Amino acid sequence: MSVGTGKERKICMERMMEPSLNDIDDMIVHEKMQAALEHQNEAWADGMADGIEPEIIADAAIALAMRETIRLHGEDGAEAMLTSLRERMLAGEFSPERILQ
Repeated sequence: MSVGTGKERKICMERMMEPSLNDIDDMIVHEKMQAALEHQNEAWADGMADGIEPEIIADAAIALAMRETIRLHGEDGAEAMLTSLRERMLAGEFSPERILQ
């Protein structure tokens, strides 16, 4: 039973090795998330340097994030995001002691 010519097999292998559009989209989202986290870390450090307590910085960041989420996705979308965040929190995703394996 033949699997095709050598040229057909080579083309098939090249296609299998190329990143899919979903993979590329995932990489772009990951890079944007990393950049956003760097900006957040800088803003946090600036607030701390100005003498603002971490609890106040966190509250302001969450309030701003909620306002923007509601503006972009409505209250139902914000509620869905909160549900997702709660599940991720309970799973330990945000815990500093969490060990990634």
